[in-house]
Amino acid sequence: MRKWNLSSVVLFAGLIAGLLINGCVERKLTINTEPQGAIVVLNDEEIGTSPVTTSFEWYGDYAVRISKEGFETLKTHRNLKRPLHDYFPFDLFANCLSPKRTVDAYQWSFTLTPQTQPSREELIQDAQELKKQL
Repeated sequence: MRKWNLSSVVLFAGLIAGLLINGCVERKLTINTEPQGAIVVLNDEEIGTSPVTTSFEWYGDYAVRISKEGFETLKTHRNLKRPLHDYFPFDLFANCLSPKRTVDAYQWSFTLTPQTQPSREELIQDAQELKKQL
């Protein structure tokens, strides 16, 4: 009798687990830059050259660094806000019980500033400032 009860419990747990695995939320972030072809780094991890799409696991603050030769390196932060279906109890339905796949797609765009060379006078002035500091 005990074997029957244990196997029934295991079967029931397996059915529940199967139901909970059905739904899924796919999170995608696409980063575009002007000009294209810049190296994109999110939270100190290089994700590729723009335009680039990456998956992400969590919402919140992201440190963004974008660089391309001939342009100023852009360092900033962006926030990904949680959608309603990511809050309790809606997250249970979206992540577990929904039979369809939910896709959260976000897009960020950045414009890079061309790098400017300092003039001869600016270089001399900076050198004199540094000399005074010594």
